[in-house]
Amino acid sequence: MTDELEHLLSLASKNIRPSPIREMLHMVRQPGMISFAGGMPDPEIFPVEQFQEAASVISREGKDILQYGTTEGYPPLKEFIAEWTIPRMGRKLTPEEILITTGSSQIIDLLCWALVDRGDYVICEEPTFLGATGTMFNHGARFLTVTCDENGMLVDSLPGIIEKAIAEGGKIKFIYTIVNFHNPLGCDLSLERRIKLLEIAKKYGILILEDDPYGYVRFEGEEIPSVFSLDREGLVLYACSFSKILAPGTRVGWCAGRENIIRKMAIFKQGTDTCTSVVVQAMVWEYCRLGYLESFLPKIINHYRDKRDQMEKAFLAYLPVDKVSWLKPKGGFFYWMTTPGVMAGKLFEKAIEKKIAFVTGNAFYPTGSGGEHNFRMCYTFASPEMTDIGIKRLGEAILESE
Repeated sequence: MTDELEHLLSLASKNIRPSPIREMLHMVRQPGMISFAGGMPDPEIFPVEQFQEAASVISREGKDILQYGTTEGYPPLKEFIAEWTIPRMGRKLTPEEILITTGSSQIIDLLCWALVDRGDYVICEEPTFLGATGTMFNHGARFLTVTCDENGMLVDSLPGIIEKAIAEGGKIKFIYTIVNFHNPLGCDLSLERRIKLLEIAKKYGILILEDDPYGYVRFEGEEIPSVFSLDREGLVLYACSFSKILAPGTRVGWCAGRENIIRKMAIFKQGTDTCTSVVVQAMVWEYCRLGYLESFLPKIINHYRDKRDQMEKAFLAYLPVDKVSWLKPKGGFFYWMTTPGVMAGKLFEKAIEKKIAFVTGNAFYPTGSGGEHNFRMCYTFASPEMTDIGIKRLGEAILESE
């Protein structure tokens, strides 16, 4: 039966693109399912007692934080971020350069409201984070994509892509890049390429959205300067959040960038949610003020390094190494797997039968073409015991899917 209200739906509603990961949650929640699909932190490492202590800010500041707050964010939290991020940002941010958001996903939504008209182009890596490109698509963006290798985006190909689009009358609004421990690839954008990316953005007058949700979760290797810290022209909007370094349930993210862009995003945020929960912002600030962010972050890093190593050990023990390959990440949450002789869709079906789940590679290709022999594995959520069992089953599924 046709829905009687179908004719009322907007054009945007009719064309909206759901998240493939969210859509598959009903399968992941089956009894006995071992999930390597969603990029979820391990609840066993959540700092519950410390965050509970931080809730004491309510008794001290309740009359203020239970009121509406400023759209731009809770001032003490913004001041903490400005100080704490000096090493990564290269300088202290001003309050006008910071916007607190309801998770980092809102940053992408607000930036699209501020910059993107239907039909405009966004340049991104391919593959890339499907949550980001899904939001961009729902704003009417079209995609120009750049392939990657172990050092990130192949930025040398950008001028040709940009000039072709401009010659055809296209408008390119920003370049989206995940610079550290790329989702899903796990690689870093090299310093040389970060510098070149900035040069290209300056030449063509294009903004860069530097998405860095995993940058503070580095297991080994030297820190690479952020693109923001290298920028002297105000071309970079930097995005981060507390989801991976505290807990995703806080839904507190932040971005830093040129004042006029931040202001435009804040105005759109006024009409979206008025402000991010002031109570939660204050609790996050109190947690940070008490020194828990600094003291607890090494524990998070060590915990996830161990989980990565446990998955790597299981790969070597149970996977047919002549039929599957991967890049060992130096941080972050994910492995990107390649199976040249096996279709990922067929492997997924076999894996679900064996009660294991991952995300097939095609979901990460915004143009809809690619990833047929790839899939993403998250190592942070499952327990060591479940990881070992799950990878053993995965090895069996690969052999049965040829």
